[in-house]
Amino acid sequence: MSGNHGVIDETLLGGLRSSFRGRLVRPGEPDYGESRRIWNGSIDRRPALIAYCTGAPDVAAAVRFARASGLPVAVRSGGHSFSGQSLCDDGIVIDLSPMRRITVDAEARTVRAQAGVLLGELDQQTQRAGLAVPSGIVTHTGLAGLTLGGGIGWLMRKYGLTVDQLLAVTLVTADGGTVRADATENPELFWGVRGGGGNFGVVTEFEYRLHPVGPTVLAGPLIWPVADSARLLRFYRDWITEVPDELTTAVVHRKAPPLPEIPAALHGRRVAMVICCWAGDLDRGEQVLRPLRRFGPPVADLCRPKPFTEHQAMLDPSFPAGRWYYFKSCDVAELTDQVIDITAEHAARITSPLTSFPIFQLGGAIARVGEDETAVGGRQAGHTFNINGTCADAEGFEQERTWARGLWTALAPHHTGVYVNFLMEEGEQRVRQAYGEAKYLRLKALKRQWDPDNLFRLNQNIRPD
Repeated sequence: MSGNHGVIDETLLGGLRSSFRGRLVRPGEPDYGESRRIWNGSIDRRPALIAYCTGAPDVAAAVRFARASGLPVAVRSGGHSFSGQSLCDDGIVIDLSPMRRITVDAEARTVRAQAGVLLGELDQQTQRAGLAVPSGIVTHTGLAGLTLGGGIGWLMRKYGLTVDQLLAVTLVTADGGTVRADATENPELFWGVRGGGGNFGVVTEFEYRLHPVGPTVLAGPLIWPVADSARLLRFYRDWITEVPDELTTAVVHRKAPPLPEIPAALHGRRVAMVICCWAGDLDRGEQVLRPLRRFGPPVADLCRPKPFTEHQAMLDPSFPAGRWYYFKSCDVAELTDQVIDITAEHAARITSPLTSFPIFQLGGAIARVGEDETAVGGRQAGHTFNINGTCADAEGFEQERTWARGLWTALAPHHTGVYVNFLMEEGEQRVRQAYGEAKYLRLKALKRQWDPDNLFRLNQNIRPD
């Protein structure tokens, strides 16, 4: 699949148009500029064709067209890929965003969702029945990419990752066929898509298990000055060893944003936040959080009972589309004194008001799923760092990227792995690290079976050779 540098065979394109129900956008058309934008504004790529699919038949037609054309293929649902691999130069973007159907079965506690659904849309539908699929932390994230890489979010310690709720998928394969994968039908493929990303085909529909959640949770940040970071992290490290799985937390360092709910005196100051989400009995949650509230005490306490959907949208203003984002990530086994000191030191060097880095608390239900039950790696990690250097545009971006790399490098002696959804384009060795050698080789065998020509290679790629 060497590609043909974006030259489209008009005869093949005519064949695609004859069967394609969605919209096809090419360079030079009025909406091409907007159509090629993705969440990470630092990514600027120019595809030869963007195919907006209305359903699985459109996806299959687009895959067959791309294969016949020799064009590179990128697959886009929410367009939130950190590395921008949902967009390509001189190839075809198979865009799933029109595919937004959601079907909730409240009695069976299941939901079917097409691949263009965003997290907030799913939450709105499922919360009407007091149910939820554990998912991510920003509501305009695409459900498809999040799920296929694992799915870190505010309910993960109680119920597991998003992928742990998956009951079945329907996907279009590299030859343009359509298959179902679940525990009994194509079970090895089902194992692989639960963590292996888009390497084996284009998933067009997901079926999930639902869980009772809320609709009210005890959630929000408690905030301290960054000068308290090391002392806070040492307390936090000890405190979380005893907290129940109903509580998921993340420690975030950044400059406090100028939001109405944050005291004006904190705006622009470097701070350390512990963001909490308690999904259980609210009175019990207050008891669990009491030691954290008494530490310090915090300069601001915004943790309160609120609708789960409100908490899910809390970080949306901090991660809008179009900013320039650069990420480095790693898992660590625990917050040792050395990890804490490195963290505090680099947090004090944050310069951009848009840069931040959450440290997600893992464990709980994540670790109770067997390491080999899904392709997801790192289930025994204690925490995952998501180091995010951000600017509004190109100005200052190199400085933020250097800062992010510096923190990641300083933590290198403590790395135990990496969450695949947090990778940029970092090469095969980092992909292998995300899965571990045994699972990586199993995924390669699966890739040889389902995509031997590596048509689906614009991802955290598992090469078939």
